[in-house]
Amino acid sequence: MSNLENPNTVIVDEYLESSLDSVDSSEERAKVVAEQVGLPEDDAYQVGYAVREAMVNAIVHGNRYSANKRVHFVLSRTESSIQVLIEDEGTGFQPERQADPLAEENLLSQSGRGIMIIRSFVDEFVIEKGEHGGTRVVLRKSIPPGT
Repeated sequence: MSNLENPNTVIVDEYLESSLDSVDSSEERAKVVAEQVGLPEDDAYQVGYAVREAMVNAIVHGNRYSANKRVHFVLSRTESSIQVLIEDEGTGFQPERQADPLAEENLLSQSGRGIMIIRSFVDEFVIEKGEHGGTRVVLRKSIPPGT
């Protein structure tokens, strides 16, 4: 469906500090919007948690908590989905270099499962190079028809 038939409504478009407060607020906003569009409680929780994981990656691994770097957070919806764009100002990320979180040697690791969690909680997950060299991720969750 084209954007003309299914227009995108931007709900939030802002640059956030590289802090855990930004993680918390982004998660909550995404969860609230998911509830407002009628997603079941479990799905709304999953959307919020996926946003949390993506924001942690942007702030911790991308921006490395730098007070001089921001995270671009865009939350929007169409008639059929919720979309979240998160872009950091880091040096970039190569997903193919990520260790397999299910490999035996990684099972007890304290980190490394975020991308796997995100993929399981949303319908579409894209990782790409950002406009200024960092990493941009896009998460989409479908809104069931009639919701």
